[in-house]
Formats: sequence, structure tokens, C-alpha cells
Amino acid sequence: MTSAPAPTPGPAALTAVKDAVRQHINGKEPVLTDLSRRIHGRPETAFTETKAASWCAGLLREHGFEVTAPAHGLDTAFTATTGTGPVTVAIACEYDALPDLGHACGHNLIAAAGVGAALGLAPYATELGLTVRVVGTPAEERGAGKALLLEAGAFDGVDAAMMVHPCPFEMSDFRSFALGTLSVTYTGRTAHPSLNPHEGRNAADALTVAQVALGLLRQQLPPQWRVHGVTTSAGSAPNAIPDRATAEYEIRAEAAEDLRELRERVEACFRAGALATGCEVTLERPEPDYLDFRGDPGLIALWSANARALGRPEPVERGPFACTDMGNVSHVVPAIHPVLDISGGACGPHEPEFAEAAVSPRAMQALLDGAVGLAWTAADFAYARNGGAAGA
Repeated sequence: MTSAPAPTPGPAALTAVKDAVRQHINGKEPVLTDLSRRIHGRPETAFTETKAASWCAGLLREHGFEVTAPAHGLDTAFTATTGTGPVTVAIACEYDALPDLGHACGHNLIAAAGVGAALGLAPYATELGLTVRVVGTPAEERGAGKALLLEAGAFDGVDAAMMVHPCPFEMSDFRSFALGTLSVTYTGRTAHPSLNPHEGRNAADALTVAQVALGLLRQQLPPQWRVHGVTTSAGSAPNAIPDRATAEYEIRAEAAEDLRELRERVEACFRAGALATGCEVTLERPEPDYLDFRGDPGLIALWSANARALGRPEPVERGPFACTDMGNVSHVVPAIHPVLDISGGACGPHEPEFAEAAVSPRAMQALLDGAVGLAWTAADFAYARNGGAAGA
């Protein structure tokens, strides 16, 4: 015999629960800031985040969450669940660092804020009619970890997904580009450049032809489409015609549908290089595409009201910027990805100074506000889905 579900709290009770959630999170401030600083002090790049994942999962386990680690086929992913309510909210925790730059994207704050939100909600999950699922998501910077987790079922049964991200400004209605990656390898035939150059097939020339074609293509691309990359090898000695050349490229567009067309046009340029020089070309996708982020209007409204109540700076409005694999989640599950100002515009993600900003007092306040804001938004969402009025 199963017990009856807990009654949905009324507006006054919801307000009281939200106050209690905030107090609970603020009471965890030393633990959360310590978690953030530990992750920051030991940066781990994509798919190697063993310590960060262990620290996050361990803290949640200590507080009664049911933890699965590793999870969904990824060694540095985990899930942690509490509550048995009919509404399931997933909170994504990123914790991977950038090569050579450490936590210059502030993922230490994302992880700690996500853990903090979950800890704040845990004692009240049943009362709110919530199931809280924390998803530890590795490899956001490179590898599209959330796309892999989504495919593996980590977000199955989720009614809403959410996370926060540090930034040089405040934004509730975050939007991102869709991103695709491309690994290019040309294979030619080596020869001596003066003795028998006619017998060679110059792989470096093939890449040069492709780059010229890309340069000409840009004039015909819409303003928000981007193509950029680097040559990673193109011969090692001037007295030998290169038989191998490689490059890594990224393509960006405002929407996933546009990305498909852009990829076709870019790949045609690389095939033209092979055709013109008699080389062979191999085009590979090293990771899944990052889809554009599409925020849910209802969740954005809830977050915005809660951010105002917390005294966060007034959010700005701007077009898409950056890319995130949270975009893939947003195509399947209603989601939000608000960004929180930790630098006042003095520096931005992927700059060395932003790594310093990610452990500043301003960042620690954003961590706590992010945790409370996420928890409040989850509570409001559950209240509305369980029959109450949103935003009470």
C-alpha cells in the first residue's frame, strides 16, 4: 500500500518554505565556498574531473542523496537524487576546467551553486512535491558531455532542467550559438621539391586552397554564422613536399537547423582543396554538435522574479553568445541557464583574469545567490505544476 502524496503547500506555506530554503543554503556557506575553492585549486579538464566529481557527489551523499557514480557510461559523471515528488527538476553541475587557463570559465561556481541548490531543497522536497536530481556533467568545454548524457538517459523523466553560469554581466534570458566541430586530415604524396616535385601531391596546398575557399565563402554567409580554426600540422621540413596536413575547425550558427547547412558548405570547401591538389581528405566530427540554447519562458519568468528578490543586478538583453551543451538539454527539456555577474565587465570567460574573479568575494556571493535562485525557481515550478499559482 502506497502512502498518499503530500498536499501542495499554499502560497503562504510556499513563502515560508522558500525562506527556510534560503536559510538552509546560507547555513551551508562554508561548505559550499570550500567546495568551490577546492575545485578551483585543482583544475581538471574534460573527462578527467575525478576529484571534482567525487567531491560534489560525496557532499551530496553525506546529506542523504542517493548517488550513482560513475553514471551513464561516463567515468566522471554522477547523479544524485532526493525526494519522491511527482515533479522532477534536474540541476546540472559543471566542473571541467580549460587547458592552460584553469577555471577561467568559473565552473567551480557552477558546481558549488548546483550542489547548494540541491542541499537547500532536500529537506523540503516532499513538502514541495519535488524529486531533485543533480546531474554531474563533465566535459562542457570540449566533448559535449551533456549531449552524451542526454542520449544515455540522464535527463529522462525530467520536467525542468537548470543551472547558473558566471559572466561579466547579468542575464536571465540567456541564448547561445549552435556549435559544430570538424577535424580535417589531408593525405598526399611526398616528393623532393626540386628533384621530382611533379610526383608529389601537396597536402599543405590542399589546406591552403580550402582556407582560401573559406575566406571567399564568408562574404556569402549570414552575419551570425562563424567559421574559425587552426592548422595543426602542414609538413615539417621545407625540402619535402608535405604528404599530410591537419586542421581543427569550429562552425557556429544561431540555430541547429542553420548549423547543418553551414557544415555542408564548409565541408565542400575542404573537399575542393582535395580535388584541386589530387589529395585525399578525411572529415571527422570529434564530438557531438552543441545545439543553441532555448530558454523556457515560464522558467525564465520565475528565475527573473527570484533574482530581483535576491537583489541581483538588473539583467541585460543581448543576442546569442558563446556555446553550451546545455543547449542540447533545452531542446528536449524546459530549461534555464541564467548568467551571474562576477567581474563587473572587467574581464570575461576564457581570460586569465576571469579565473581570479571566480574566487573573488563577488563570485562567492554569486555562488550563494545562484544556489538560492535555482532552489527558489525549482520550488515555484513544482508549486505551479502541482496545482498552485506560479510565482507565489
